[in-house]
Amino acid sequence: MPWYVIYTKPRNEKKVADRLKQIGIDVYCPMITMVKQWSDRKKKVEIPLLNSYVFVNLNEKDRELVFQVSGVVRYLFWLGKPAVVRGEEIDALQDGLKETISSFEVSAIKIGDMLPIPTGPFQGKEGIIKQINKNSLQLILKELGVLITLTKEVT
Repeated sequence: MPWYVIYTKPRNEKKVADRLKQIGIDVYCPMITMVKQWSDRKKKVEIPLLNSYVFVNLNEKDRELVFQVSGVVRYLFWLGKPAVVRGEEIDALQDGLKETISSFEVSAIKIGDMLPIPTGPFQGKEGIIKQINKNSLQLILKELGVLITLTKEVT
């Protein structure tokens, strides 16, 4: 069965994934753990890797079932057809998320440079550097059409 990409309402990825599981649909919502800083504390929180996207594994004839769940907006389309993600790519994403990136160092790079990603869920991809901050780096992954932010863990 193919994996399809569902677009969800903002900040509804985990809820949609849970609701889809409850009705018996095979679903994958890639999550990462990150440290959030508040004025009085730091806390580890789990957030979706891809904002507003959830992957579902089902037959084409069953595609309408996902709309029974609140929070689902639509399927992601590519060239006029529902976007299909190969199982190997989902497996690679799951394997990549098992690893944790504890830190990275920014040196001798500038905005507009191509930067290969050596580890993690986007391993083997290249991104164009959009922004460089003190503790973070924004990359545009053109082939996936996403902007990712790599954050240096502050201890």
